[in-house]
Amino acid sequence: MKTFIANFGLHNYLWPTCLSRSTVATLEDEDMWPLWSAGDKESYIARCIAKKKTAKGLTPTRAVASRWFNLAHIISATENDLWIHRQNDELWWTISGAEKVEISIETVDEVASSGSRVYVFHKASKAWSNQNKTGNLLDWRALHPKAREFLFTEGTLQQLSDDYAAYAWALVKGSDLGYWHAQREWKAKAASTRKNPGTVFSAKQRAAVRMAQTARQTAAASCGQQVVRTVKNKDLRFGDRLEFERFIEALVEAQDGLCAISELPLQFDGEHSDVEFLCSLDRIDSSGDYEDGNLQVVCRFVNRWKGNDEDLNFRRLMGVVRSGTLAADS
Repeated sequence: MKTFIANFGLHNYLWPTCLSRSTVATLEDEDMWPLWSAGDKESYIARCIAKKKTAKGLTPTRAVASRWFNLAHIISATENDLWIHRQNDELWWTISGAEKVEISIETVDEVASSGSRVYVFHKASKAWSNQNKTGNLLDWRALHPKAREFLFTEGTLQQLSDDYAAYAWALVKGSDLGYWHAQREWKAKAASTRKNPGTVFSAKQRAAVRMAQTARQTAAASCGQQVVRTVKNKDLRFGDRLEFERFIEALVEAQDGLCAISELPLQFDGEHSDVEFLCSLDRIDSSGDYEDGNLQVVCRFVNRWKGNDEDLNFRRLMGVVRSGTLAADS
């Protein structure tokens, strides 16, 4: 049993249909359908990187393209899982059913990123509700500030960690939430939210500023100078500071808040429980520049382990670590 926070389709296009039909859903561009239906993940990823853009206009990284490939599989496979969606000031929830996914093709100019036709996947669920099981309205504004952080995603969908999933289930059931609200991290979040009536920067925004500053310092320090070895230039290909910081925020959003390599949840400045899981900006090609298409956000320990290794090779090694099995041809 899993818990997902989700939007439905590009710009949440499918939500009204999901609400009326009692489904969870996603979509796939028509030109990507042959690769997806054939299960050709590598070609799918390569085409996404070459031809597609995220909702914020960024070139998708390998991790983002891989997540896009998985969306329809997640919708097809979900059964008896909790799905949560925020719509304005209301929180809606449903439980996915056991029926087979329905696939149709639609002509929708405003959501297809190339061409005007998309394949739409609908999986039947229980009727969506904006009330908990005791009949109380799930008002977004009444939620704890910490809960508002993880019960909403600007990306397509995100699976919650076990602890956050337990909170979501308790919220839907109308159970006592005191256990979570009493935690030090939750208390600190509530206090910081009330403390400053002016501009309050989120943990993600603070993290973006830190990562941008680190990148600027790295780029400034690597100017081809001769030390023991020649340090390659690492140029910063962004117009100004704000543009770069907003790019990083959008990149985290496109990755659904997950590490691009390990897929572990990223942690953000001031709200982290372990510094090794703080987000860190990584150049996919370590000899390349800081520019769109060559950047991904990873956990700090992943960035340190990767060092200057080639991205695909490091991912291969991480796969070996995960599986505990060394392939015969590796």
